[in-house]
Amino acid sequence: MTDSTKQIIRHLHGISTMQEIAEKAGLMPTIRAVQAWQCKRLLASHQQMYQQKRFKPAVEFFINELYGPNDFSQRDQDIARIVPKMSKFLPESALQSLASALHLNTLSFELDFELAKKLVDTEINRDTYATAYVSCNNSATRQQQIDYIRTLGNDLADVVKMKGISSLLFISRKPAKMAGVLALHEFLEKGFKSFKNIGNVEDFISPVMDKEHQIMQQLINPNMPNPLPDV
Repeated sequence: MTDSTKQIIRHLHGISTMQEIAEKAGLMPTIRAVQAWQCKRLLASHQQMYQQKRFKPAVEFFINELYGPNDFSQRDQDIARIVPKMSKFLPESALQSLASALHLNTLSFELDFELAKKLVDTEINRDTYATAYVSCNNSATRQQQIDYIRTLGNDLADVVKMKGISSLLFISRKPAKMAGVLALHEFLEKGFKSFKNIGNVEDFISPVMDKEHQIMQQLINPNMPNPLPDV
């Protein structure tokens, strides 16, 4: 088993455990509400990039596939079911990008879980979110989340550079459906397509990271105004 597949198993176990805890605590509706609000916030904060044809698919991929309130259980079940065999039919760079995506997804859920505990039975808006964000007191983990945007972006850029990856994804779609892992295949396909025509990945990653870091610094500084948009 490769290092990437070991990472995948670890991240799947981590998010599955957190989801079980959240379900038992009755926090899932609040977590989904937090995720939905954050998607609107991200779209507003990065609207300038979203309006550019070159970057729009990448913005949508990060928001819809990694941060959104979607139910990813089918995708995760697909992955868990075939983890032992994945290294036999997926190149290592694709496995690493999947591991990075799951890492970011797990880390984001952990942060959403903490926010949800502060926002139960509360209307989520820029003010209540900012107050909950600060009270969580987890800026080091927030910085790690931001840093991992670069890791995943670079991993996806490496996959895009692979010779024949487009053909591989195309011809493997039907076998993936027959094998019952279409959700996994669609996730990989969306990641590939979102970065296919992006060019220099730093042109996308750096502005996103800079903006998110700026927002974080303003939120944790009591002398700065609330930087969150009204969404």
